[in-house]
Amino acid sequence: MSFQGAGGTPGGVGSFLTGVAMMCMGFYLLLRSVHVSQSFNLGTSLFHFSAFGGSSSITGGMVLIPLAFGIGMIFYNARNFIGWLLALGSLAALLVGVLAGLQFTLRSMSLFDLLVILVLSMGGLGLFLNSLRSQ
Repeated sequence: MSFQGAGGTPGGVGSFLTGVAMMCMGFYLLLRSVHVSQSFNLGTSLFHFSAFGGSSSITGGMVLIPLAFGIGMIFYNARNFIGWLLALGSLAALLVGVLAGLQFTLRSMSLFDLLVILVLSMGGLGLFLNSLRSQ
């Protein structure tokens, strides 16, 4: 019985573990330097559409109206397909609106910080993938 390396290949277990550790540190530093902000409230326009020469938008508060009707229909009759469709559809629209309102920005950092993040994440990925291929 021969000893197999990382991923069942004869590659090195040491480079596998080193690559995973480097990737974890690099991606951790990268995710720590991203700032997430949001601009969602119930008056924010979630969806825009144009028809017949005019345009209109649906706000977050408007999405709560079919949600309320759907929940009421579900409580009246739990097997009501339209109630479930209204409730789940409006929850999905609300979730999409919240996620669409997120803004990601990268904080200001020195060139050295950026190079450390790139070397750790991409170098670790390279070591990790190299340990998985057969030599």
